[in-house]
Amino acid sequence: MSALPHDPGPAYAGPYRIEPEEGPQTLAELRAALAVIDTAELTAFNARLEAARFGREQEAVITEARHLVALRTRPEVRDAIRASLAGEAELMTVEDLYAELDKGTIA
Repeated sequence: MSALPHDPGPAYAGPYRIEPEEGPQTLAELRAALAVIDTAELTAFNARLEAARFGREQEAVITEARHLVALRTRPEVRDAIRASLAGEAELMTVEDLYAELDKGTIA
């Protein structure tokens, strides 16, 4: 039996998901990206990371910081915020959002 790489397929792909190869790949890169966004974010990240227990807690802190970097730096997020503030965005009700999540179309 051969070990094939895991391919979750197109249901998992989407603009709202951070793929493992996207964004900062080391703590140094993550800290540098956070420093560019806001030094207070970097300070808060360092404090949360140092207080986190080894394993899942540290992983959660790092994942949250990577999401923050993506949200603050991705052009599609910036465009969505601009469109929303300008009243140009198509809004989705909470019910519609949950229906889409149930179908798996929003990753």
